[in-house]
Amino acid sequence: MDKQEITALLERVAAGKTPVEEAVLQLKTAPIREIGAYAKVDLHRGLRQGVPEVIYGAGKTPEHILGIAKAMRESGQETVLVTRMTAEAAALVGAELPLHYDPQSKTGVIGKLPEPTGKGTVVVATGGTSDIPVAEEAAVTAEALGNRVVRLYDVGVSGIHRLLSHLEEIMSARVIVAVAGMEGALPSVIGGLADCPVIAVPTSVGYGASLGGIAALLSMLNSCASGVSVVNIDNGFGAGYMASMINHLD
Repeated sequence: MDKQEITALLERVAAGKTPVEEAVLQLKTAPIREIGAYAKVDLHRGLRQGVPEVIYGAGKTPEHILGIAKAMRESGQETVLVTRMTAEAAALVGAELPLHYDPQSKTGVIGKLPEPTGKGTVVVATGGTSDIPVAEEAAVTAEALGNRVVRLYDVGVSGIHRLLSHLEEIMSARVIVAVAGMEGALPSVIGGLADCPVIAVPTSVGYGASLGGIAALLSMLNSCASGVSVVNIDNGFGAGYMASMINHLD
């Protein structure tokens, strides 16, 4: 149960629509639920931080992911996001829970996507088509956290007219996630056009001297455009999460 759900519950109590005893029962859920010897699910993270726990799938067995997801759903969490999820894990989880799985970004959403509650639009842009898997991780994360997302893919600086044809979306965004490999120039260009925060995501896309994304990372860290911040290489989730936080600020 997150902050919005707690607030809605208390408002129903104040309005006399929900009995106090029922509300107390819903709030009594233990803050941590231990599952065997492999996981301690943080059930009160949504209350503390505004966003429930997200399952990082890499390194977890399909059975572990299923067990954690079941515990979260049983606690009342309607939407569960799983990142870095293998197709094998998706097959097991999808057989028991309502899962939408995107094999490109390896993200899974259990349950329905929430209605957008963010103040504006999150734009997710990529330098090239090869950056889309990371960008989709960011986009799906933002959507799962209640944001309206606009995707602008393959708008890199090697054909800058492609980016400039989307000035309306760029200039009306509340936050932009710019995803690029190679030399990582896209966030600097977008940062020089937009009046909102730009979150730069370096990807490991590129030839040998790109050093697995380090070249793009260093370019983004040295951006001359103000208002550009940088997350780790291929960290689409971190960018989508931060974009959601910004988009939910009053």
